[in-house]
Formats: sequence, C-alpha cells, structure tokens
Amino acid sequence: MKNIASTLLLALASLPAFAADSKPAAAADKPSPIGYSDTPVIPGSKWKVHDIDRPRPEAVAPGEKPGDAPADAIIIFNGKSSDALQAKEKDAKGKETGKIIPCPWKIEDGVMLISGGDCWTKQEFASCQLHLEWMSEPNTKGNSQKKGNAGVFFMDRYESQMLDCYNNPTYADGMTGGVYGQTPPLVNAVRPAGQWQVYDIVFTAPKLENGKVVEPAYITTFVNGICVQNHTKIMGPTKHKNITDYSGEFPEKAPIRIQDHKNEPPVRIRNIWIRPL
Repeated sequence: MKNIASTLLLALASLPAFAADSKPAAAADKPSPIGYSDTPVIPGSKWKVHDIDRPRPEAVAPGEKPGDAPADAIIIFNGKSSDALQAKEKDAKGKETGKIIPCPWKIEDGVMLISGGDCWTKQEFASCQLHLEWMSEPNTKGNSQKKGNAGVFFMDRYESQMLDCYNNPTYADGMTGGVYGQTPPLVNAVRPAGQWQVYDIVFTAPKLENGKVVEPAYITTFVNGICVQNHTKIMGPTKHKNITDYSGEFPEKAPIRIQDHKNEPPVRIRNIWIRPL
C-alpha cells in the first residue's frame, strides 16, 4: 500500500498546476461577443437586447479635473471673456430700450462680478446640462432675499435660485437649489459665504405641440455635489408672490439668463459651461 500511495503522489505532482478559476487556454483567448442578433426586441424600441447593430454613443472626453468642462461643452465663461453673454440696454428710468449691448459685468482675476443688470446667453438652449460656480461675500449687506442673491433662469423663464442660505433664514421656496416660488430644495447644501458654491443642473425643457405645453419642464439639481432636486416638475414660468401655470405659447429654445439681484458687494461667478441634451 505504501508503494502505491507514493506512486500516486508522484503522478499528481507531475501534473501542471491550475488555479481554481483558470480556464483552458482556448476559452481564455476567445474574444467576448460585442453584441447579439438573436435576442428579443426591447419593448417600445426597435432594438434587440444587446443588439449588435444598435449605434453606440460617441466618445466625449471629460474634463481633466472635477468641474472642468468636457470636450463637447459650450463655454459661457472661462475666466477670460464674457463674449458669450449679452445684456439689454435700459434708459435713465430703468426701462428697456430694445437695444442689445455687451455684457457689462467686470472680470477680476478670472472671476466675473454680477453687477450691472441681468445678462443672457447669446445662444439659445432647451434641455441642457449646466455647470456654474458662484460665491457671495461674507460682508454682504442685508438678510433673507437681500443677501447673496442671484439666479439662473432656464429658457429665460424657470429660475433655479442662488442665495446665501448659510445662517440666513428665508422662505423655503426661495433657498439655494429651489425652484423659485415653487419647490424648496431637499436640503440646504450651501457652504459659508466666502466659499465657492457649485451648481450642476440637468434641465429638461417642456414638450410642445403648436407652441402649447403638453408636458412640463423638469429639473435635477446638485448643490456642492448634493442632490437637492430629483427630476422635479416645474409648474410654470417663475413668478414672485404668485402661482404659475403653462398658459400661453412657449418657444422651442431660449437664452439662459443670469440674474443680477443688485447685492453689495456683488455675487461672483466662474467656470460656466453648458451641454445641450
């Protein structure tokens, strides 16, 4: 028996060693399928599950650092020029003259100061992804809505509020990340004044038929990386101290407006880019 056991051990030792999860060389070298043509059709789609013929999304290079614009973004402000923005001239009484003028906001050390009236993007947008960074000064005068106040109006109608909400009580639907006058943010995610706040917003434009809204706009908003609106329905164009709806006609696209709420010192903004969706 001892000789038989020794013989078996020697035979086993002479066999090649394999890892527990190893596969035969032929199987390991076989390419993985890049798609299939014999799978069922996805309901509501013309494509099959894992369809080999389904067009693949194009590659888009992301920014080098978090917050940097990806390769397909439209740059609104990169610290050097405000040429992507414009303003509307007003007369001595503050009424619009109908004349379009260059953006009047000053640029200091790569940062733009929101002072001199509202500004609009020269390009028009519908559904889009927006990145914007803003900061209010610690010594800003006032309280509630008069402290570090600005805003982003998608399609020149729907405002996502910007406000110094750090130890500054105000009404819930007027806080940073709120759909102004409609839906408060899920949480108050602002940093103290004097620190940069980061906005990342996905806006879904309303669907139209003959200029009439048949499906409302929606918004998903992140403030400083925290989700404060999760595919929130927008009830209609922004109004102050009043309810809203989608009565009337609406355009397919419109400029994005950045609001000057005339704070002193002014709110500062930087690194603004947009991706049409």
